[in-house]
Parts: sequence; structure tokens; C-alpha cells
Amino acid sequence: MRALILAAEGVEDLEIYYPLYRLQEAGVEVDVATPGGSSVTAKHGYTVDADKPLSAVKSDAYDLLIIPGGKAPETVRLDVNAVEVTQEMFKAGKIVGAVCHGAQVLVSAGVLSDRKVTCWKGVRDDVKLAGATFFDQEVVVDGNLITSRCPSDLPAFCREIFRALKK
Repeated sequence: MRALILAAEGVEDLEIYYPLYRLQEAGVEVDVATPGGSSVTAKHGYTVDADKPLSAVKSDAYDLLIIPGGKAPETVRLDVNAVEVTQEMFKAGKIVGAVCHGAQVLVSAGVLSDRKVTCWKGVRDDVKLAGATFFDQEVVVDGNLITSRCPSDLPAFCREIFRALKK
């Protein structure tokens, strides 16, 4: 089992480290990809080490995609490869999880039409305009798509990620 986490400068610390460590604890191999393939500084000052650049990511190598929030999705969504990997994993029915502003990458990937999601309230209108139905709740599961609003929702988010991985 392999997971991919997309990150960039300003990623929300808890939203990357919480799922990263939970996945590693469960024996899942996790790669963190950043725009340049180098470490980035998270929103609250922690250094996030990268395993590879976004340009080197191949969707068929992974079973799960996690897109944390913070300011990182603003950068990640501008990377063509990150958008393509998101589209490919989504279309292949692989598990795609986004927290908070991570939904911005889903908007740019064009995968939200007729989907049920949640996200940070500041991104709510963006997901609605992308064709999704927004729910203000801690986690929303719609097929292979799992979304949450903020760091305090991470226990529910990870619970649903692991439930999906068991299927």
C-alpha cells in the first residue's frame, strides 16, 4: 500500500503530519511530493521533508492521495502534474482525500461535478461553483472522495481514510 501527499510552502502542519504519521504507523509507505522536490516550511514553522518533486509523481504508483490544506493548495493547484495526478487517481477510483483548502486542488482538477464535499468555509463557494454539493460537517465520504474542513476534523478524516483502505 502506497500513499502520496501533495505539499508546498505554507501547508497546514497538522493536516500533513497527522495523516502522514497515522499512515506510517499502519505500515503504509508514504511519499511527500513538493513543487521542487525539496523540503518546505509549514504554516506554523515545522519543516516538511519531501521525497520527490511533483514532476516525478506517477499516479499508478499510489493507492491513496492526500491533499492537506493551509496555503499550499494555492501553489500545488498551479502545477500541471499535480492536477493530472489528482485527475488520474480520481478517475481510477483510488482514494482521494482533501482537508481544508485542499479542495482547491480538486476544483482545479475538475473532479467535483455532482460530488458531495466539505472543506474550509472560505473555499465553500469555490466547490459549489465547481459543481459540488457542500456540507458543513467534519467529514464527507462520496465514493472514493473523502473530505474534511479543518485540523479538528482530522480524527474523523483519518477514520474514514482507513475504513476506505480496508475495502
